[in-house]
Amino acid sequence: MNKYLFTSESVTEGHPDKICDQISDAILDAILSEDPLAKVACETCVNTGMVLVMGEITTSCYVDIPKIARDTIVEIGYDRAKYGFDGTTCAVLTSIDEQSSDIAQGVDQRGVDGEEIIGAGDQGMMFGYACDETKELMPMPIVLAHALTKRLSEVRKTKVVDYLRPDGKSQVTIEYVNDIPMRVDTIVLSTQHAEDVTLATLKADMIKHVIQPTINSDLMDDDTKILINPTGRFVIGGPQGDSGLTGRKIIVDSYGGTARHGGGAFSGKDPTKVDRSAAYAARYVAKNIVGAQLAKRVEIQIAYAIGVERPVSVHVDSFNTGVVSDEKLAEIIEKEFDLRPKAIIETLDLRKPIYKQLAAYGHFGRANVSWERLDRVADLQQYLP
Repeated sequence: MNKYLFTSESVTEGHPDKICDQISDAILDAILSEDPLAKVACETCVNTGMVLVMGEITTSCYVDIPKIARDTIVEIGYDRAKYGFDGTTCAVLTSIDEQSSDIAQGVDQRGVDGEEIIGAGDQGMMFGYACDETKELMPMPIVLAHALTKRLSEVRKTKVVDYLRPDGKSQVTIEYVNDIPMRVDTIVLSTQHAEDVTLATLKADMIKHVIQPTINSDLMDDDTKILINPTGRFVIGGPQGDSGLTGRKIIVDSYGGTARHGGGAFSGKDPTKVDRSAAYAARYVAKNIVGAQLAKRVEIQIAYAIGVERPVSVHVDSFNTGVVSDEKLAEIIEKEFDLRPKAIIETLDLRKPIYKQLAAYGHFGRANVSWERLDRVADLQQYLP
């Protein structure tokens, strides 16, 4: 019997790094809604009372970046000074250049017949993953961690618990037996709160209003450990407590550490950046393979060279759960999926302003996004032995 613990974390939309992801993606959405062919690489940094937006943007439209940043911050819930950050009064600085012409000539090309060719916007490797341990075909630790932080923000915004502040984190440890999730071993929940709230009140409210409605009681037992604000106090939070930066929560954004990560962040990047689009494509491929029951777990790696249209490699690891060999799975992927950047963008319809909604609580395992469709399952089932 192989027994082990595995842990994943999530953060709320009010976490400093997530504020930055949401601002970067809100700017991207505003630009794509006016100019779907824009090239955007937008980074955000926040600190006490200050926002810095920087990057390389080439577009035919104008967007009001300071207003977008302020609106996003207020929408998250930082709308008064006593929270340590206020979107209506903070300074917003911008430093935006155009995309390098050297990069542009590799990304935007024309074939011999004049057809548009999109080369990869950078070199790198991207990973996609799927497994059959949850209905989302995602790892259970990250699914539950996201569910807790989403619920934490929900009870704050609806004032079910009216003393909460926007910053918060969760962490869930699952006990596996023979790679099957059996029980929740540990839950850690940390949330920013008003100064006059006792730890006892906070603990009782978090168990009643966040943990119990979110975590199935069948997964918990008398040995499950629940740690709520383990330091005892979390009044100073958000950008006042820690500086934030776009792209610093890439494991939260993906699979919670269960799968590998190529290192490239998603937020603030238009879909010609394979850091984003190829990671979505890899998830799409992996999910359909598991959905077709060709494997119980699968991790896909796709690698690109800058300016080159086709991947330089595709690697498959089914962790010995495949009904065909990993080599055969790689052949199936090559035959059934077009992983050129232009094809990915078209197949997944990525030139739309859809990204801000993804910038908190994970990019995978969601409903109503194209890379979560199981529309290739029937095509893939022909390869079942």
